[in-house]
Amino acid sequence: MTHWTYTTAIFLVSLAFSWAACYIIYRLVLTRLIRDETFWRPLFARTRGPVQLQLMIMAISFAANAAPLPLQEGRLLRHLLLIAFIVCITWFARTALEIWMTLHLRRFRLDVEDNLLARKHVTQSRILQRVGSTLILAIGVSAALMTIESVRQYGVSLLASAGAAGIIVGFALQPVLRNVFAGLQLALTQPIRIDDAVIVEGEWGNVEEITATYVVVRLWDKRGLIVPLNYFMEQPFQNWTRKEATLIGVVFVYVDFTTDLAQLREEARKIVSAAPLWNGEVFAVQVTDFSERTVEVRILADAANAGSTFDLRCYIREAMASYLAKMQPHALPQVRIETDPSGRGRLEKGRELLFLQRV
Repeated sequence: MTHWTYTTAIFLVSLAFSWAACYIIYRLVLTRLIRDETFWRPLFARTRGPVQLQLMIMAISFAANAAPLPLQEGRLLRHLLLIAFIVCITWFARTALEIWMTLHLRRFRLDVEDNLLARKHVTQSRILQRVGSTLILAIGVSAALMTIESVRQYGVSLLASAGAAGIIVGFALQPVLRNVFAGLQLALTQPIRIDDAVIVEGEWGNVEEITATYVVVRLWDKRGLIVPLNYFMEQPFQNWTRKEATLIGVVFVYVDFTTDLAQLREEARKIVSAAPLWNGEVFAVQVTDFSERTVEVRILADAANAGSTFDLRCYIREAMASYLAKMQPHALPQVRIETDPSGRGRLEKGRELLFLQRV
């Protein structure tokens, strides 16, 4: 058996043992010893990749010590094993962070009516997870590059120079850094959360996703509005669910001065009380303004969330329109023109009616 054949056989046998050990461990642990489907099974399943890589590193390290490798090849192999070990640690750290975040978010549900606390924790956790994953990856890549002598010297000389290149890089990275810091501010102050109802750039929708650089707002017609993260720290916007999901809906009705307001108020109360979307806490009918022809009546009613409030307002408008047309047709806005015996008023009235028909 030649020198390289013997060395190759040792490495192949070591790798085979590492694969067999990983298979036996996970086969035995997952099927016989672990019965918990909520924590331990997902934990072992997600860490299989890093564990397999670590077993392979240990096997190759053992083979490198047992095989008669030349000095230069042995040094190169040990350097590669060191880089692989750093990759394994980075992989394991990111997987552990993902598992911890997943287990943390299992306690909160977004599919309930009162989900303010859940949206708060989900928003914070997802932003911090992305920031943490980015930092872990950056530290891992830096540690791996620092093991290479030429790259390490180049990095030190580049940092020591700190000249025009540093200024250019700083200006180039300014939008990225602004978004990163905006993400940290957003996670701490939380002007928006996942599933918040917001109005951005005149568009109404719900916050669907918050990434490290942008926010996806799912609009009411299923379009996606992509907004830079620092927009929510620098520009004004409306958040309809900042403190709670319950909202007060407003419906304006314009009627004639001869309208029986008491009967109108009672009918509005019946309509709102019969509405299944009404939250049952806020109701009011008020005369809020006059014009030369109409009376402005405002109806207030609350609902559980923004979508329900919009549907409730539409329901009230339809019911009030039907009621006025059937029960108080005289309450619809009218145009009054005074006439005189000379007939001039009738002429003006005819012109007014002709104008209305044209409109």
